[in-house]
Amino acid sequence: MIRRIAVVGAGTMGHGIAHAAAAAGYGTAMFDVSPQALEKGRLAVEDVVRGGVERGKVTAADAEMILGRLQTTGDLAQAVAEADFIIEAAPERIDTKIALIADIERLAPAGAVVASNTSALSLTEMAATLRDPSRVAGMHFFNPVHKMKLIEVVQALETSPATLAAVHEVAARMGKETVLVRESPGFITTRVNASIGNEAFYMLMEGVASARDIDKALKLGLNHPMGPFELVDLVGLDTRLSILEYLHRSLGEKYRPCPLLLQYVKAGRLGRKAGRGVYDY
Repeated sequence: MIRRIAVVGAGTMGHGIAHAAAAAGYGTAMFDVSPQALEKGRLAVEDVVRGGVERGKVTAADAEMILGRLQTTGDLAQAVAEADFIIEAAPERIDTKIALIADIERLAPAGAVVASNTSALSLTEMAATLRDPSRVAGMHFFNPVHKMKLIEVVQALETSPATLAAVHEVAARMGKETVLVRESPGFITTRVNASIGNEAFYMLMEGVASARDIDKALKLGLNHPMGPFELVDLVGLDTRLSILEYLHRSLGEKYRPCPLLLQYVKAGRLGRKAGRGVYDY
């Protein structure tokens, strides 16, 4: 039975996952190498919990228990030492994730499940560096974690049935729905979203319509909750570019990044986190 979860990374996805774990009743440790990111993540969790109280979704007593279950630390060994289940939520770079998972294997209990919150990268490649690759799987959460119901569960080449069962157990306790994906670049949602977002940039570059009208068309005409430019500003243009470059290398020319997206990233227009992306903030 899983009792304690460690979340490695306190960024936008990391702190969202840590909140979901603590809200599900798990003892939760959130780690980050950056004290600033760790503090920002902790405050973000507190804001979400307080918002739940204000909207009547969570009682004040439950909120206190959720926050009491969450610990933050800059010491990876401390974070994972007693964890049954570890969710890696580092930036979307394969070399970073492989190095971090190697550290997790060295420091965590031998039986702990290791899940990576990747939106596109190869779980098989990550798992291959471990002595026991069967305990690695993917858990692709969506932003904002406390509102989005889906987790893409990704089965790598050697992921064991026991690992998948543990992942589904955690997802269900967090109140999430799951889909099972056999590993493929971009899985389901990232592959489709990357295509839509890239095509939107081509239309913008060609002068087909304004960014606001392209967003409006997809929201009102196709019932998307957010337009592709609103979404890329939230996710980060640099993150979207990195994913497209990976899909381009893996799946071919149809994923070649639009030159306008490249220009925006080079100009520092990275989205909400930079104060300017397709839109200004």
